[in-house]
Amino acid sequence: MILRKPTRRVEIRGLGLGGFEPVRLQSMTCTATTDIPATLDQIRRLEAAGCELVRLAIPDHEAAAAFAQIRRQTDLPLVADIHFDYRLALEALRAGADKIRLNPGNIGGEERALTVAREAAARGVPIRIGVNSGSVEKDLLAKYGEPTPQALVESALRHVDLLSAVPDLQLVLSLKASDVLTTIEAYRAVSAQTDLPLHLGVTEAGTPFTGAIRSAVGIGTLLAEGLGDTLRVSLTGDVVEEIKVGWEILRSLGLRRRGVELISCPTCGRTEVDLVGIAVRVEKALEDIQQPLRVAVMGCAVNGPGEARGADVGVACGKGKGLIFVRGETVRAVPEERIVEELVAEVRKFLEG
Repeated sequence: MILRKPTRRVEIRGLGLGGFEPVRLQSMTCTATTDIPATLDQIRRLEAAGCELVRLAIPDHEAAAAFAQIRRQTDLPLVADIHFDYRLALEALRAGADKIRLNPGNIGGEERALTVAREAAARGVPIRIGVNSGSVEKDLLAKYGEPTPQALVESALRHVDLLSAVPDLQLVLSLKASDVLTTIEAYRAVSAQTDLPLHLGVTEAGTPFTGAIRSAVGIGTLLAEGLGDTLRVSLTGDVVEEIKVGWEILRSLGLRRRGVELISCPTCGRTEVDLVGIAVRVEKALEDIQQPLRVAVMGCAVNGPGEARGADVGVACGKGKGLIFVRGETVRAVPEERIVEELVAEVRKFLEG
């Protein structure tokens, strides 16, 4: 069992983050925010996949205006991502942003950062201080030579000290690097010096295959150590995949469960059915399910019956057929061509019962 480090609790449009709340899952739209229909469609797809808050880029005044319209058309908590121009943060707050992502180091000076902080505090809107390895201040790069974990931590705490002068301001903190070990070390170090809730992520992690692995290693290591209150898996691809990977990381560590957990064997020379095809089709057929459920698709008599019995619903395959189990009990044998149909039917029946 993972013992999570206690942190301060903040509230984002009624969604608790930090404290004793579950680790929250978030993503960021990749549409132009000014394309309101496309952005709303992406938000709805993310929400259906289990995203709990979503961040939108606000690069200009047109995007801020669009953000106001988007805010009125979804109930999902929305985070405004702000860089360079503090006035955009103020516009986003007036437009109904539920959280602001800010790097005080690139917002034009301390007083402008404090102006945003005061407005956010007055509205009860948290600010995430987001420090990235690619935007560490020049004086810290000169001091450390490169964006080391120590440089990230010093940058983050510098901004925390600045904004903490604003009464009642809720803060969240992130220190992301594209290098996994730098990310892990930075979060470990800053966690020892603050009780602010932490937003975890490996920035610019890569395409879905490599990005998922790097994110699982970086984010998973920190979560296993009890660190982290919310996470975003950053992938170059469909943003819905970020949510799928994020849920799998949380489920693998026993932190949260949602949807079908598919257990399937890697196949070997003993396999006498098209197990890969069966597993892929079963997973696709069950991807709409949100209730936590364990389904096993196994290929031979070595581990198959045991894993199938241990799942809520499972199938252990033999030569051209499969034996279906429900709640550990044998239900019936079915021919290979009907395994997917029969297994999916049993899953649906299981959920109804």
